[in-house]
Amino acid sequence: MVGISRREWLSLASAAAMVSGAKAAPSPQSLDGLARAKGFAGFGSCIGGSGSGSGSSFNDDGVREIHLRECGILVPENELKWIALRPDPKEFTFYRADRIIDWAAQNGMKVRGHTLLWNRPEYMPEWLLNYDFGSRPATEAERLLREHITTVCRRYGTRIFTYDVVNETIDPETGGMRDGVFTRTLGDAMLDIAFDAARQAAPEARLVYNDYMDWSAASAKHRAGVLRLLERLTANKVPVQVLGLQSHLAPGKNNFDAADQAEWRRFMDAAVAMGLDLAVTEFDVEDQTMAADIATRDAQVADLARRYLDVVLSYRQLNYVMAWGMMDHYSWLQGRLQRADGRLKRGSPYDDNYQPKRLRTAIADAFSAAPMRG
Repeated sequence: MVGISRREWLSLASAAAMVSGAKAAPSPQSLDGLARAKGFAGFGSCIGGSGSGSGSSFNDDGVREIHLRECGILVPENELKWIALRPDPKEFTFYRADRIIDWAAQNGMKVRGHTLLWNRPEYMPEWLLNYDFGSRPATEAERLLREHITTVCRRYGTRIFTYDVVNETIDPETGGMRDGVFTRTLGDAMLDIAFDAARQAAPEARLVYNDYMDWSAASAKHRAGVLRLLERLTANKVPVQVLGLQSHLAPGKNNFDAADQAEWRRFMDAAVAMGLDLAVTEFDVEDQTMAADIATRDAQVADLARRYLDVVLSYRQLNYVMAWGMMDHYSWLQGRLQRADGRLKRGSPYDDNYQPKRLRTAIADAFSAAPMRG
């Protein structure tokens, strides 16, 4: 097992506290350092947002210190979404996104862009849901979509190295495209336009299709729909390069046993056979149905995480791993499916006292055991 002594931990914390505008090399003991040592692009996490109702994690000094200590990649949790950037059809509000992206650049961190298009009505601004597309709706929809993507990508240039161009556009119940503002006017061409606009405005960025399908029988239509979408895009030479595996683990659905692992490998094998790379984009563990005893629950979380990571990290096409939050207190999991005992969920690498948990050790061990990238 990869462990960190108290002396090493204090050294890491001290190094993080001294980080300034100069780019710093990742510590070998950090999760990012362990990932890079095996040839991955790195390890990182979302920051910001307010998914738990606890305010922005970016405003918490302790959370920023954890990110400095552990992460080489950041992704703004909510700040780059349409609902945050677009108060009306003519304006963009970049202040909150700029704070995070500027801070990342000052500290030598890479940034992921999430997301240029989330094709779900509940996450779109109200004005867009009621937008008048005029007498030529497809033309106006394409103009609006291209304007948004181009404006965001050009603002940040090479500071953002990869974008979730389209997020969650497959309906898990049907395996078809979700109904949304842009699919109603553009149909499947929505994806082609979005990826083309991103490629033109961010020619050096890696372009991702991101979704939350899993290996369970209940997700079979979702998986099949995602593969059909990717097959069409790659056959038409649409510039999608990476499949984002959100990886919100949930033992209530399954335990990622041998059969689950085989099913997940079949799905990933199909994606990489198309020439796509993979990325774990939103990793955490839903512990709603796990034990009440903290030590037991932490062990269950860590065990599930390790089994999952050992499988996905075995793929040489996997680029990086992103946690969806480093600290329990701010996790989006706190706002859904409450535990029967009312206790805080513990599905992030750090607890609400800013201390590393067994999940952090499991992630470190998985990176250390992973095969070296070619």
